[in-house]
Amino acid sequence: HSDCELSISLVDEKEMSALHARWMDEPGATDVLSFPMDELRPQSAASGPGMLGDIILCPEFAARQASQIGHSLQEELELLTVHGVLHLVGFDHREEDEKKIMFGLQESYLTDWRAQ
Repeated sequence: HSDCELSISLVDEKEMSALHARWMDEPGATDVLSFPMDELRPQSAASGPGMLGDIILCPEFAARQASQIGHSLQEELELLTVHGVLHLVGFDHREEDEKKIMFGLQESYLTDWRAQ
């Protein structure tokens, strides 16, 4: 919905490691974490904007990934932001068929964004 909001935070590796351990029960930093709101429901103009959730990005981690892949930090942060938004709206990549759909959408959105 056009009135939906989301929060994007940039954190250092220490903070990302703490969040990753607390919420995903996995050690070390990661590139992006998404925390969707528990309940998505249709919004009307009278009820105000909805909140999709929170995206947490770790630029330090992303910079290393970007260097390894061979693209800029900007491109990596764009990719991670789109990836995070897709998670917020219900997409996942645990299964191969889910991964194909999610990563296809991710690439399509990035291509459209960068063409503007």
